[in-house]
Amino acid sequence: MGVKISLPAYRKITVSLPTALVDRLGEVVPARGRSQFIARAIEEQLLIEEQVMALDETAGAWRDANHADLVTPEAIDQWVRELRSSWERPFAADAEAEHE
Repeated sequence: MGVKISLPAYRKITVSLPTALVDRLGEVVPARGRSQFIARAIEEQLLIEEQVMALDETAGAWRDANHADLVTPEAIDQWVRELRSSWERPFAADAEAEHE
């Protein structure tokens, strides 16, 4: 029995692009790779747009009153140092093991 691989469904759409943009695309991307290139570009831009929407939705969620220990730049720096040091310990051990 063979392994079934499920491929994503595709749908053709019609879009209009500025002539200069299509010309640039043609200079950089071969004809057979344009759909994939455009799909990747759209995916990347959608990720950015979704991040912006999430930031807009959560704007104002942070209140200094709820985090009095992180009000000063020095306190924030200390918190970041402590957080990063927790990441560095496992990486340092991995790096030492690689060099042995």
